[in-house]
Amino acid sequence: MTAPGPVLFARYAYPPNALGYCGPDDAGELLERVDRGRGDRGLMVLDRQFDGAWPYLTLIAAAVGAHDPLSAPVVRAYWIGSPLLERVSPRLLATDVVDRFASRLGRHQPELGTAIAAAGRAHHNFHVFTVYPWVGQLRAGWVEEPLRVLDGCRIRWGTVESVSGDTALVRQRPLVWHAGRLALGAPHVAAVRVGRRGYRLVPGIRPGRSVAMHWNWVCDVLRPVDLAALRHYTCTQLRLANSGGE
Repeated sequence: MTAPGPVLFARYAYPPNALGYCGPDDAGELLERVDRGRGDRGLMVLDRQFDGAWPYLTLIAAAVGAHDPLSAPVVRAYWIGSPLLERVSPRLLATDVVDRFASRLGRHQPELGTAIAAAGRAHHNFHVFTVYPWVGQLRAGWVEEPLRVLDGCRIRWGTVESVSGDTALVRQRPLVWHAGRLALGAPHVAAVRVGRRGYRLVPGIRPGRSVAMHWNWVCDVLRPVDLAALRHYTCTQLRLANSGGE
């Protein structure tokens, strides 16, 4: 069953919140509320504190005529991807990004704005690959830490091989930096969290399932249509990042 929009949003938002990167101060409360699976008002208040994601949700909601930026279709479009993203004006997205993140984009604002208007989508992986400064640091020669952050922060997919307690082994493709470009590397198996202190972000994690991951957590079980969308938007936004705004 599809989770309520506020729950779905919090599943993906919790992992960076637990690391102290964004969102409300009490990550434990967020995890407990997600585990209950109810999109109550308290959870909605916590979700709105993720000020990096919220403008993208409002852009998508306005474009598709949704009154609630936390509606499940809007939330899924932002984290995973869906045809709803094609209804967001790329030029509006470019203007919004350049206005909000001028200090991060630096002297390449005009070229990057043009590139975003052509190929950018209001997807979380667009924000990770294009707005964050990590790709620029890769080009400057710092590889290990920027690549670790990019790979953790993007939404990625994989197949569960086994589950033991609060840990799953998931076969996934990491990001690699090769010949001055970001790409998906060869599949490997890595350990990922599925729970903490008896709480879980999502039920139904078992071997053979396709899952979405954010940082070191499994945060969703993917339907085939979701898996295809996540692959598609990851690849299109990687191409945009590799263009360097040229």
